[in-house]
Amino acid sequence: MVVLMSFSISEREIDGVVILSLNGRFVIGEAIELFRNKFDELMKAGRTRIALDLSRTDYIDSSGMGYFVVAHTQCEKAGGSLTMFNLTQRSIDLMLLTKLSTVFNIYDNEIDAVNATFPDRQVKKFDILDFVQRQGEDAAGGE
Repeated sequence: MVVLMSFSISEREIDGVVILSLNGRFVIGEAIELFRNKFDELMKAGRTRIALDLSRTDYIDSSGMGYFVVAHTQCEKAGGSLTMFNLTQRSIDLMLLTKLSTVFNIYDNEIDAVNATFPDRQVKKFDILDFVQRQGEDAAGGE
């Protein structure tokens, strides 16, 4: 595991898919450099099936979102796939605001994110509308 003061990446593998867990603020500077170096290392090794666990990513700035677009594009050009799962409410809001929810392969959980990297496997795609409706119901129920 590589650790910075406010950001770290842990790596593991499931079914040949690299799972990168991003922990902390994914912002311009050391965090993005750390991710870029890890991502470049994976690409050079031919590891093009990657799933990002964003459950512990509490903030993503515009540079972070930009680099996710770059990584997504590089994976697809190499014949692989970059998926994301366990997004926080803040990350989902950002995806909706930037309309990047239509670009990225977003899933509710790790199993679906891993399976989605294989074209022959059936998975349930993350439903943004359903998520927003559930959040509204949760908020209404808490009043």
